[in-house]
Order: sequence, then C-alpha cells, then structure tokens
Amino acid sequence: MADLVVLGFSDKEKAEAVLRLAKDLSRQELLDLDDAAVAWRTMDGKIHVRQSYNPTATGVASGALWGTLFGMLFLMPVFGAAMGAATGAISGKLTDVGINDAFVKEIAGTLEPGMAAVFALVRRSTPDRVREALRPFDPRVIRTSLTKDREDELVAALHSV
Repeated sequence: MADLVVLGFSDKEKAEAVLRLAKDLSRQELLDLDDAAVAWRTMDGKIHVRQSYNPTATGVASGALWGTLFGMLFLMPVFGAAMGAATGAISGKLTDVGINDAFVKEIAGTLEPGMAAVFALVRRSTPDRVREALRPFDPRVIRTSLTKDREDELVAALHSV
C-alpha cells in the first residue's frame, strides 16, 4: 500500500526541483513512486496542476504494442497497432489512477498565492536518505496518510539541522 505525502514550498521552482530530485532518487532506487504531481497558485490566484503520470500516453503505448501483436496474428500489424493505440488512448483518458485530481485541486486551493505543493504517492523509500535530500528545500508537511507518530517523525526529520 502506498502512502500519500503532500509537501508545501515557498515557490513553484522549489516544488519542481523536488520533483526532479524525486526522479533522481527513483533512479538510485531510494524512492519508488506510484504517482506525483506539482500544484501551484499564481499571484493572481489561479491554480495550476502538472501530473507526472500521463495515463493517456501510457494507454497509447500499451495499446499500440498489444494491437501490433494481435494484428500480427491476423497478418495486419499496422492496422492492429493503429486500433490498439486508439483504444489505449480512450481507455487511458477515462482512467484516473494515482492521486485523485479533485484532491489535488482541493489542496492547491488552500495554498497562498505564489506557493506550491508536491503530491507524492510513495510505494516504498529509504526514509533517512530521502528526508536528508529534501531538507535543503525547507518543505512544510501539508497532509499525509501516515500515522500520527510517523507524520510527527517526518516533520521533525525535515526540520532538524
């Protein structure tokens, strides 16, 4: 089961840097994310959200692969790939996996203008290494699905010197 962690930052640039850091930590196998998103509020109050997982693109890719394989069975691989990609795109567009979009917008609506948040659905991690990497960005814990004790431990670890 994955844990949801929402961290607040003083600006969009810090939040985007943390998302890049998460990808780097993932390559080092220190962090395994199901999904991640960045949300920020501009100075005029508008809310923007950027998801890191695109179900439509994933659906197109997997649909094209399966369509090609089935098309080869019937000696029509190009037609199969096209049909598979179209079907995959439609199913990907209709699928909402990972972090709930309404939840992201709800939390983003509580941000002060100019502030940003990173939403991470964490499957597994190496907590001490991840916390150490996050500390320079001075994150504020907005919400988690962790137990109260684990959340308090996270807050303390992110703010210790």
